Amino acid sequence: MLKGKKIILGITGSIAAYKAAFLVRLFVQKGAEVRVIMTPVAEKFISPLTLATLSGNPVRSDLFEEKTGEWTNHVEMGLWADLILVAPATANTIAKMAHGHADNLLLTVFLSARCPIMLAPAMDLDMYGHSATQKNLEILTGMGVSIIDAATGELASGLSGKGRMEDPERILKKVEHFLNGVNSGLSFSGKKIMITAGPTYENIDPVRFIGNYSSGKMGIAIADSLAAKGADVHLVLGPVGVKPANKEVRVYPVVSAKEMFEKCLLLFPEMDGAVMAAAVSDFTPSDPLNQKTKRGKEDLVIRLKPTRDIAAALGEMKTPKQWLVGFALETQNESLNAQKKLEKKNLDLIVLNSLNDEGAGFGYDTNKITIIDKSGSQTAFKLKTKKQVAEDIVDHIHQLIQTDSPL
Repeated sequence: MLKGKKIILGITGSIAAYKAAFLVRLFVQKGAEVRVIMTPVAEKFISPLTLATLSGNPVRSDLFEEKTGEWTNHVEMGLWADLILVAPATANTIAKMAHGHADNLLLTVFLSARCPIMLAPAMDLDMYGHSATQKNLEILTGMGVSIIDAATGELASGLSGKGRMEDPERILKKVEHFLNGVNSGLSFSGKKIMITAGPTYENIDPVRFIGNYSSGKMGIAIADSLAAKGADVHLVLGPVGVKPANKEVRVYPVVSAKEMFEKCLLLFPEMDGAVMAAAVSDFTPSDPLNQKTKRGKEDLVIRLKPTRDIAAALGEMKTPKQWLVGFALETQNESLNAQKKLEKKNLDLIVLNSLNDEGAGFGYDTNKITIIDKSGSQTAFKLKTKKQVAEDIVDHIHQLIQTDSPL
């Protein structure tokens, strides 16, 4: 809840300015007092009257009123707020903030503020990805400004990519997490984490496939646990019939190992870490057929080729600031094989489960795991529900990121 919190919402000249009306309404519904500051260009995208009506406060945009000479005290506004959120934040405003410009009311309040600052960028993908914009975001982060990362999707230009302002409901959650403090059980607040879950299906023909019995329940339970602790969770999910209970988890549906590989390589550079819980097919048909194969008298021979190893690929590209957790489902020499995988794929932790343990593995609501770290240390757990197992795994990840290695 935001009851009693004082929020300044800065709105800049972006087509995403219409989302600010939803933000004001959400903040007010949660009990916050909201004052809106608009740049002159922002007024061309959304009416100040709309925002004044929703907030219950006059909208400010000028340093002074020309007719009366009345001056808006930017210092007082900066001292009043518990938080300044600029949403949408254009490339132009981001650049000016990074370099101390003060040619409008919003910028002067920014420079006068003693409260935390959050920005939600909004622009076209080329502008967002430009080295100048990214450098400016780095400068602001170094100043202590919190960046609500832009979302990926359809843009006003007609292109599709990263640059959309985050959805108001997600911004609300991030603001609540931020203002209510990371000490309220939100141990992963501000962390971006990718999870893979479920099986992959490899087409033999349009109606048949090679797959496995993975239900996706283990990976989904981990995603829910991390999201409940404040993480920004991105779930790459194979073809299963269940979804995360936590609506804050972003789901990227995939079917094949190739699709999962490509999505993971796209997302991972933006992540703080990843948990590879999916049961990815090790092989895929070399030449899938375009038409349904009819039954004949002869045997059907299917030639298989190896799929690309997703965890190994991420292990190669992992930076010193990132961490990577893998899974090993074994039937023999369990600990030895899991240890080899951890080393070969450059993992920080590996979660071992054995098909030899009753109630563990595919299709169950329970699991029995052993967590192995880089030092070879092993922590074994008794049979538990997958939700309980997820909590054990998340606790180990939290311990990992609190140490000097790998972060």
